[in-house]
Amino acid sequence: MQETKELNALFTLIDDPDEEVYTSVTDRILDYGKPIIPNLEHLWENTPNEDIQERIEMIIHRLHFRDLSEDLMAWKDSPYHDLLLGALLVCKYQYPDLQTAPCIQDLEKIKRNVWLELNQYLTPLEQANVLSSIVYNYYQLKAVEPDHTQPDAFFLHKVLETKKGSALCNGILYQILCEQLDISARLVSIPRQCLIAFFHHDYDDVTDAGHPQERIQFYVDAQTGQAYSIQDVENYLKRLALPHLPEYFRPIPAVQLVQRLLEELTLCFERPDHWYKKEELTLLVQRLKD
Repeated sequence: MQETKELNALFTLIDDPDEEVYTSVTDRILDYGKPIIPNLEHLWENTPNEDIQERIEMIIHRLHFRDLSEDLMAWKDSPYHDLLLGALLVCKYQYPDLQTAPCIQDLEKIKRNVWLELNQYLTPLEQANVLSSIVYNYYQLKAVEPDHTQPDAFFLHKVLETKKGSALCNGILYQILCEQLDISARLVSIPRQCLIAFFHHDYDDVTDAGHPQERIQFYVDAQTGQAYSIQDVENYLKRLALPHLPEYFRPIPAVQLVQRLLEELTLCFERPDHWYKKEELTLLVQRLKD
């Protein structure tokens, strides 16, 4: 963006000690939108004062966050909720300049490897075994222990890069591959577990009026790729003295999956100097709920 007298005046006031002046200046800079970011980056590079640099960094962050918030709401309000796009939008909270093409290419490579091993004669369980073998054995995807000091475990592109992710992010990756391969498998809400349910191919969670559990053939653990039978999950629920509530077995909508991913991510920013990130992520979660 070409510099103007107003921009130069605003930039000279970024270091104003008066909080009201600084707030007014920030709001006016934000009105310029993302095109002003290169100017701010140039100002940062030519500013020796670390306190002023921090203020510039925060303004740039707020510009990215506002843009992300708008993109996420547009995704939520769209008629079709592409889970891959939703997960990549979460990545852009921490990595606003993320180029998504390499991530999509990595997914395409995994999908192609699975597709080459599939054929029309395989049963759904055999299909799941092929997919799990390639994802967890050949590709070596691992689930990390819950550690909210490592936010990268909740970002899909970093999971593809490091082959280590949270159970939920790994489950989202698994479901995305299933969707791309036309395999009827979706994450469900079995308490304290992250399971992908393999439904009968003609199951439609919008029109099917029966108990969704009756339409499930088996489950796959998102952490390990291990398959579990209907009886395995029955026994698990009995051990916990839990009822067979329909909501445990319904596919989790894509919007709710992204919402849960953001909720887990908020736990990574408990330090006082990161509370603003926790507040921002909580705001995104609330907007998805609304």
